[in-house]
Order: sequence, then structure tokens, then C-alpha cells
Amino acid sequence: MLLETDRLVLRRFRPADAPALAAYRSDPGVARYQSWDAPFPLGDAIAFVTETAHLDPEREGWFQYAVEAKDGGALVGDVGVNRGDGGRQAEIGFTLAPAFQGRGYATEAVRRVVEFLLVEEGLHRVHASLDARNAPSARLLERLGFRREGLCLQASWWKGEWTDDLRYAVLASEWSRSSTA
Repeated sequence: MLLETDRLVLRRFRPADAPALAAYRSDPGVARYQSWDAPFPLGDAIAFVTETAHLDPEREGWFQYAVEAKDGGALVGDVGVNRGDGGRQAEIGFTLAPAFQGRGYATEAVRRVVEFLLVEEGLHRVHASLDARNAPSARLLERLGFRREGLCLQASWWKGEWTDDLRYAVLASEWSRSSTA
């Protein structure tokens, strides 16, 4: 499974990715709104890479794309896809290494994955749920044409506190109008 953009390659994780994965997932700012805690040990990164290397990206459940810069081959981050509802819908999540934030890489990677899911694979809907304090991720989704579907107050007990969840989604019919924005 390989997806490409002008600057990125989205591919399966490889064993050599583990140190970079552990490094960016160990950043407290990166881990703040994610399901793991910082630091993210190298052993956990090796186990993650080993496990995801054998997953089928077209089956229901989570698949994680490694996002690699074409220029230099650095691991920029990852985009997760959780297919469900008989393959008709998917949830997405994304993480970017701090050194690559603010350069449009996350927008480019997420756009490519959503385009693949809605246009090439024919899914009906892609959605995302995020901590309401994660303004950069909310702006990214809105920039790509995702619609804010709701705010769930104190809906998740997350890292020792109640957090508000923002819900976003885009339908295939909406994506065809918004993806070039």
C-alpha cells in the first residue's frame, strides 16, 4: 500500500522507522492529545512498527500510514485510518513530528488519505474526533472541508481530566466539492 503526494510518500511502517516514531511520540506537545503518554519508549515503537507492518489497510480496524518526506526520506509523522461499518466509513487520526509542523505536510498527508478513501475506495463518510483544545487539528480538518458535527462536553476521561470532544466529518459528495480548496 503506497500513496503519494508532491512531497510525501504514505506507506507501511518499516523497522527503521521505530527510532523516529519514538522520538516524535515522546514529545509532550505531540502526546498531549493522543492516546499514548510521553515518553514513548523505543521498545513500544518497535512493537508498534512490527504490529502495523502486518495489517491489511483495506480491512476493518486501524491501519497506520507512515508519512515520509520524498526529499531526504525523513519520517514526518503518521496518519491512522480506522475502517468500519462494513467498509463504508472510516475514522482518521494524524500525528506530525514537531520539526515538520507548520509546513503543510499534515494537510497534504490527510488530504491524500481522505481522497483515497472517498474517491478511490468509494467510502461514504470519513470522520474524526479530537480534543476540543487541539485547535491546529480542528483548523486542518476545516481547511480540508470537514464539517464540524458537534461538541460533546466533558465526554472523555483523558489523562486525568474530563475533556470536550469535537466531532468532524466529510461525506464523499461533499469531498468532491471541497478537496481542491
